Amino acid sequence: MPDPIPFTDLPGSERARRFEGKDHGANVSFFLSTHAPGEGPRLHRHPYEETFVLLDGRATFTVGDETLEPAPGHVLIVPPGTPHKFVNSGDTRLQQVSIHSAPEMSQEWVEE
Repeated sequence: MPDPIPFTDLPGSERARRFEGKDHGANVSFFLSTHAPGEGPRLHRHPYEETFVLLDGRATFTVGDETLEPAPGHVLIVPPGTPHKFVNSGDTRLQQVSIHSAPEMSQEWVEE
């Protein structure tokens, strides 16, 4: 029987915890994000789709040439190979799950 994994056992920090599926016999990977206002990753892309589940807070996403501000309780799917980034545009911590449809994360930085 599998053992539950406490969030705090995942590598990362208060800002984000990383679950790499290959390390746990899973075919999916994800980040548990709790970014502070103004925080977020630079523009990047993946060879697979990335699905964001917004739980709480505000985020402004750049997906290709579009700027989106999905509200909590929404799901945003970024197609494979599409440059994207987000920033916590609210005044509280952003809470979201970023699902990578691969057992091992692969990321190409588009912006320095």
